[in-house]
Formats: sequence, C-alpha cells, structure tokens
Amino acid sequence: ISSLKIISEKQKIVSANTAIDQDVIGSAIGIEEACIQIFFIRNGKIIGNEHYLLTNIENETREEIISSFLSQFYTGTVYVPKEIYIETDIEDRELFEKLLSEKRGNKVSVKVPAKGDKSMLIKMIKKNALEILEKGSQRIKRNLDESLEAVNELKDLLNLDEAPMRIEAYDISNIQGVESVGSMVVFERGVPSKSNYRRFRIKTVNGPNDYKSMEEVLERRINRGLDQGDLKGFNKMPDLILIDGGKGQTNIAEEVIYNFGLNIPICGMIKDDKHTTRGLIYQNKEIEFKKTDKVYRLIYRIQEEAHRFAIEYHRNLRDKTLFKSELDNIENIGEKRKINLLKKFGSVENIKNKSVEELADIDGMNIKAAESVYNYFRNKTVNK
Repeated sequence: ISSLKIISEKQKIVSANTAIDQDVIGSAIGIEEACIQIFFIRNGKIIGNEHYLLTNIENETREEIISSFLSQFYTGTVYVPKEIYIETDIEDRELFEKLLSEKRGNKVSVKVPAKGDKSMLIKMIKKNALEILEKGSQRIKRNLDESLEAVNELKDLLNLDEAPMRIEAYDISNIQGVESVGSMVVFERGVPSKSNYRRFRIKTVNGPNDYKSMEEVLERRINRGLDQGDLKGFNKMPDLILIDGGKGQTNIAEEVIYNFGLNIPICGMIKDDKHTTRGLIYQNKEIEFKKTDKVYRLIYRIQEEAHRFAIEYHRNLRDKTLFKSELDNIENIGEKRKINLLKKFGSVENIKNKSVEELADIDGMNIKAAESVYNYFRNKTVNK
C-alpha cells in the first residue's frame, strides 16, 4: 500500500515528459541472487512494472548483472522505449544504445540520472526490489534445496559414485522427417542452466530416423567437448546423460559414449500412454517413480524442458521453410520486399506478369529491385 501511494504521488512529476516513453530500472543485489525491477512509463504515466529474480550471480558486479539483464530483456521484448534509465553506468552502453536504436527505428538513449525525479524513482524501485528479493530469496533457497535433494536421490537410485551435478538431456523433433532437430538442455545442481542449452540441426540423416539423429547429435556434442579450443558450453562433460526415449535410443547413446572411450551413465526417460513421464531405463532395467517423489518431479521437469526446447526450434525452422518461395532466388530481394510483393499481388504467378513500373511501386521496392524481379522471370521464360 505504501509503494502504491508513492507511485500515485509520483504520477504528477512523471507526467512532465508526456511525449516520451521511458523504462526505469532498479536492482537489489544479494550474495547469490538479485532482483531487477522495471517500471514502464507511457505517455507520462507509470502503467505497470515487472520484476525478475536472478540466480547464480556470484562474483558478478552490479554493472555486469544490469548489463546482462538489459541484453536479455530487450532482445526478447517487442517494444523498445525512447529512454531507458538505469542506476549505474555499464561498460557497453554506447553499443547497447546503437543496437536498441536499430531495433526501434530511431534513437534510443540509456541514461544514469544523478538527481531529479528519475533518480528519486530509481531509489524507490531499488527499495521495492530489496523487499521482493528478501521474500524471493527464501523461496529460491527452498527450490534449490529441493532440487539438490532430488539430485542426491537420483544418485542413490542409480547407485552412482557421485551426485550428477551436471545433467544433460537430449530430445529429437521432426514431423515426417522434415527439418529434424535435436535439443540439449542442461541442469546444474538440479536447476536449469539455460545459457548452456544448445540446438542441433540434423545434417547427415534423411527421413524420420530418431536413432540416427540422436547418434549424430551426441557425436557432435562429444566432439565439441573434446576439442580443447571449444569454450562455448561444451567443454564441461556431463555427469549424467538423459535421453528422451526407451531402450533403443538409450542403447544408441551408450554406444556413442563407449566409442569415445568415456564413462558417462545414460538413462532413457520413458512416458506412459498419456505421454507423461513414467520413469527411467538404466542399464536395460526400468525404474518407476511415485509422482510424489522429488526425483520424479526433477525428471519430469527435465524431460518436458528438453521436449519444449526441441519443438520450439523445430517450429522456427519449419515456419521459415514453409515461407520459402522463388523470390528468395532473386538478387536485391530480401525478406521484407518478398513479403510486400506477395501481400500486394497475392502469388508468385501474379508477380511474373507485372511490369517494372508496377513492381517498383510497391513499398520498399526501387527501380533496381524491380528490374531484378522482371529480368529474372523474363530470362526464365526465354530459357524455356
């Protein structure tokens, strides 16, 4: 209630710059977690706010944490405001401004207010973030403790020498063999490590062959890991590999690991008739869980995450493939011009019959691009 009153009081002050949309960002940094809070000002009014709890921030400075957050948040968001206010300067601020300006289409400024209304607002946001961090840290700690307990339960269940602190899980996705892809998700201490996720576009397998696709993915991953020069997340080998599938996929994975001379335990994650996680296959034996077990919740989460990550990548590739057309082969015609041409004329067949003048009249087109389209289809007709 106190925070809402402060926001209400600030509205009159904020509304002085009615024409400029702004985001104001503050943070609270703990030992292992941080909270970033962002307030959205549109047409001079605070229309809302969001907060994000970050983990694994040990040995990172406040500047590094804020810089990393800005990159992730504004890479994924659709809208970029004219001004962004932060509490401390970041090393790559000018480069960041340039990237955001390109995304927005006009200049974006990242500012550090030393005094005034925005400085007061950041202080308020920092106070709110600290309150959220104190409450969120307790919840995060409980989740981390439960995840680590599940990892230790998995160690005992599989009779491993040490708890699998780094677990890698793999899944293959395709629709009738089209655009087959593989996903690798990583859980460290039972928690997703998304910066270590990797995707693989299947290169050597034709048709829907999950076994061969899994073989290719694992071979590429291990090869990259054994390459001493690779420092992009592959250099650290897993303590446990989980495969989405039954005995067939598990046996393929075991053969790949054996051929590399490695000793990494491998389990298959199996599902029931309702496509829900049922248990594991380890050393050709099936292990089932109770749904109340912590280790079950861990395996379920890992399997769902691997599947989601693979499906997401596959859909992206499929959508791009489905939208390919003959226009992709024409010089001076990029994605935007292609879309505008198809929107205007409806189909490639209709575009073939248009004059240079008609083609040049489309948004984003010019005489040079129009001539490229016209000459491309005219030359094809002559060659026929």
